[in-house]
Amino acid sequence: MNSFILIAILLTLASFGYMFGQRRARSVSGGHPSTLHSRPPYYGLYVALWCGIPSLVLMALWLIIEPRVAEWMLVNSLPADAKALSPERLSLLINDVKNLASGNIVSREVDTALQSAADGYATVRQVGNAAMVVVAIAVALAGLAFARKRIAPTLRARNLVERTVSILMIIASTIAILTTVGIVLSLLFEAMRFFARVPFTEFLFGLEWSPQTALRADQVGASGAFGAIPLFAGTLMITFIAMCVAVPIGLFSAIYMSEYAPPRMRAIVKPMLEILAGVPTVVYGFFAALTVAPFIRRTGESLGLSVSSESALAAGMVMGIMIIPFVSSLSDDVMNAVPRALRDGAYALGATKSETIKQVIFPAALPGIVGSLLLAMSRAIGETMIVVMAAGLAANLTADPLEAVTTVTVQIVTLLVGDQEFDSAKTLAAFALGLVLFAVTLTLNVIALNVVRRYREKYD
Repeated sequence: MNSFILIAILLTLASFGYMFGQRRARSVSGGHPSTLHSRPPYYGLYVALWCGIPSLVLMALWLIIEPRVAEWMLVNSLPADAKALSPERLSLLINDVKNLASGNIVSREVDTALQSAADGYATVRQVGNAAMVVVAIAVALAGLAFARKRIAPTLRARNLVERTVSILMIIASTIAILTTVGIVLSLLFEAMRFFARVPFTEFLFGLEWSPQTALRADQVGASGAFGAIPLFAGTLMITFIAMCVAVPIGLFSAIYMSEYAPPRMRAIVKPMLEILAGVPTVVYGFFAALTVAPFIRRTGESLGLSVSSESALAAGMVMGIMIIPFVSSLSDDVMNAVPRALRDGAYALGATKSETIKQVIFPAALPGIVGSLLLAMSRAIGETMIVVMAAGLAANLTADPLEAVTTVTVQIVTLLVGDQEFDSAKTLAAFALGLVLFAVTLTLNVIALNVVRRYREKYD
C-alpha cells in the first residue's frame, strides 16, 4: 500500500476518534457537560491524538528502519563469492538488485542469480510494507480504544491536549532550528576544506575565476583560478538592475491599488500582477533569451554600441519583471493594514491625499515595505535559470551591463553538475560560494531588522 494512502487512513481513523471521543464525553456526563473537567471537543482531540500520533510515529520509524533490514537480509542471502567482493562492487551489485526489483534499468546482464536475489528482495519489501500497514492500523485502533476507555468526568483532557500540542510545537521548532544549524555546518565544514587548498584572501579578492582544474599537474590550468570577485560583481549588477525595475513599478502599483484604485479595479489589477509570481522561471528565461536580449542587442547596435548576445541588462530587466509581485502585493497589503485613524487624522489637519501617503501612510508601512524589498532582493540573488539563459556563464569582471556576466548561484550549479569528486577544489568551491551567499543574506536580514525596529518604535 502506498504510504500516502496509509497516512490518509490513519488520519481518517483519528477523525473518527475525535467524534467517538466527544460522544463518549457526553455519554459519561449523563447529558450534563458541565460536570466534565473539559469541554467535549477536548475529549475528542484527546482520543484523536492517541489514535494518530503513535501510529504515525511507528510508521515513520518503520519507513526508516525497514529498508535497512531488507538490505541486510539481501546481503546475507547473497552467495559467498558475491559477499567477497570489494565494498564498491558489492554496493553496485546491491543497487542492481534494487533496480531490478523495482523494474528499473540495471548495469549488468540479468542472470538467474541476480533475478533470484531481486525476487527475494521484492518479496521482503512487500511483506514489510504489508506488516507496516497492519501494525500501524492496529496501533491506531488500540490507541482509539485505550483513549476512549479512559474518558471520565475527572479526566483533565484540556491539560493533556494542550501539553501534547506544546510538545509537538517544540519538536517542530527544534527540527527547524537543527535543520538550519545542519545547513550552516555542512557549508562551513566543506568551505573549510576548500580554504585549506585555496587561500581565503585569493578567493575573496581574486579577480579571475577559472575553476577548471586538470587531472595531471603538467596540464595547463592545473591549479585553477578561484578569485570570486567577478561572480560577486555579476550578482550585484544583475540584482541592482532587477531592483531598479521592480522597486518603482512595484511600489507605485501598490500605492495605486491601496489608495487610488476603485475596489473593482483593484480586484482586477492585483490578481493580474500576482500572476507574474506563478510563471515558471524557465519561461522568463526563454522570454529573456528570445525576446529581450535580441531587442537590446538590436537597439544597441542601432545606437552604435557593442552589445553582447547575452547581457546583464537583459537578465536584470526580466528578473525585475519577475519579482514585481513580491514588492507590489506585499507592499499593498502592508499599506492597507495601516490604521484608518492615521489617514483620518491627516485629512483632518488639512493634508492632501499625496501628502498623507508620503508623510503618514508610507512611513507607517515602511517596516513591511522593507521586508517586501528584502524578499524581492533575496529572490533576485538566488535566481539561476534567467541568468543562465540571458546572461551566460562567462565570469567577466566588468561594470558594463551590456556585457555577459554570471552570478554566484549559476556557478554553484555549474560546479556541481555531472560526476564530481568532493575532494577537488573545483567542487568544494561551490560550498565556499554558498557560505558567502549565506553571509550576505544574513547581513541583509540584520540591516532590515534594524530599519524595521527603528521605525516601528516611532509608530507604536
